[in-house]
Amino acid sequence: MKNYKELFDGLYNELSKVVVGQTEMIEHILVAILCDSNALLEGYPGLAKTLTVNSMAQVMDLKFSRIQGTPDLMPSDITGTYIITEERGKREFKFQPGPLFANIVLADEINRATPKTQSALLEAMQEKQVTVGTNTYKLDPPFFVLATQNPIEQEGTYPLPEAQADRFLLKIEVVHPGVDDELKIADMYASARKDPKLRTLLNKSHITTLQNLVRDVPVANDLKKRVVKIITMTRNSKQLIQYGASPRATIGLILASKARALMQGRNHVSNEDINIMAFPVLRHRIVLHFEAERKGMAADDVIKEILARVK
Repeated sequence: MKNYKELFDGLYNELSKVVVGQTEMIEHILVAILCDSNALLEGYPGLAKTLTVNSMAQVMDLKFSRIQGTPDLMPSDITGTYIITEERGKREFKFQPGPLFANIVLADEINRATPKTQSALLEAMQEKQVTVGTNTYKLDPPFFVLATQNPIEQEGTYPLPEAQADRFLLKIEVVHPGVDDELKIADMYASARKDPKLRTLLNKSHITTLQNLVRDVPVANDLKKRVVKIITMTRNSKQLIQYGASPRATIGLILASKARALMQGRNHVSNEDINIMAFPVLRHRIVLHFEAERKGMAADDVIKEILARVK
C-alpha cells in the first residue's frame, strides 16, 4: 500500500509545477476520480479550479473538454447533434459528438446553465451515456464531470436542485491560498514566462485498476455502523437540519473514505478518513433548518457537531 502513497505523492509533486497549494482540492478531486464519481467545486474566481482540472487530465493522459455554462447553452451544445453530410451525391445525417465525449469534462459555472441543459448533464453523470433523438451513445470510460460554481454573483443563475446536487459525490470548497503560497504564485506567474511540461504518470487502465482497488479496501464493521449513524443523525437532527442525507450519502462516505485510505498508503479505513471526508460528502446533501441559519451556522458547522456526537 505504501507504493500507492508514493504514486499519489508523485502526482502532487507533478501538479505543483503549475498549481501552488490547494492540496485539499487536489486530494478531493482524486478521491472522486478513484470512486468513479463526479465532484462539484465551489470557490471564488481565480483560485486555479480550471487549471487544476486541466493539469490533472494531462498527468493522467485523459481527454479533457470544457463547457462554459451560459443561459443560452442548449442541451445539443454539450451532447452533440446530427449534421447533414454529402458523400458521392448522397445526403445523410451524421452524429457530431459534443464536448461530453471526453474523459474529464469541466462544466464551468454550471449554475449559469438552464435547468434543461443541467438535466442533460445528469444522464451523462449517472448513466455514463447521452441520448440524442432516439439514439443512445455510451461514453468512453473513465468519465467524470467536475463542475464549478461561483458563490457570489447569484443574479441570473439557476441553482442546482437537491436531486441533481446529490449526483455529485463531493462538494469541494476551494479557499484562497495562504500568504506564503500566494507569494509563490506571484513568483511563478508574474515573472519571466515559463511553460512547465507535465509528465504523464497514469493512463486509463491504471485508473480502472485503482478504482477496483478502492472497492477492495476493507472497512471494519464498527466504522460502517458509525457511518450509518452519522447519516441517520442528519435525518433526526430536526432542530438543525430540515432535510437529511439519503442512503447514497452512506455509500459515498464509505467509498470516499476507502479512496482516501488508499491514497494515504493504508490498507484499511480509519476514523480520520471518515471525519475528513464527511464534510465534502455531506455539505451539499443537507438542507439546514431556519434555526441553524439564525444562529449563523453553516453546513460544515452542523456536520462538525454531528461528528462530535457520533463517536
